[in-house]
Amino acid sequence: MEMKPAAQPVTGVPVGAAPVAWSSGLFDCFDDCGLCCVTYWCPCITFGKVAEIVDRGSTSCGTSGALYALLCSLTGCQWIYSCTYRSKMRAQYALPDGPCCDCCVHFCCEPCALVQQYKELKARGYDPEIGWHLNMERRSAGAVNPPGVQEMGR
Repeated sequence: MEMKPAAQPVTGVPVGAAPVAWSSGLFDCFDDCGLCCVTYWCPCITFGKVAEIVDRGSTSCGTSGALYALLCSLTGCQWIYSCTYRSKMRAQYALPDGPCCDCCVHFCCEPCALVQQYKELKARGYDPEIGWHLNMERRSAGAVNPPGVQEMGR
């Protein structure tokens, strides 16, 4: 009996799919004060977490965040790098561009754009805090919600 390899799950958005709305607005960044503060004071952290999920683990949070910080400190043009990830994310999930093009959003409202992307990934069932690989482990294990804090007994 010949065994066929298991089919890989289909990911992405069907071709020609109509854009769906973002789960939160661009200026809803103040809904999560902790995330808003981290993103405002150290956007490389939020960007790195978003980039790792959008790249499906091919780049790490640390690598993306460090490159973002380097671009920020040397050129001040980190928004060019981050807007490419907004474009990738929109393509993956058929999200509309708005209120204007991705580069304009990141140039004018970088922290708000990063928070919106982070919140979108959360709304789609990812936990950017744990990275791509742990998200995939949890999905393959069938865990819908992460377990609560566990303490070791005596």
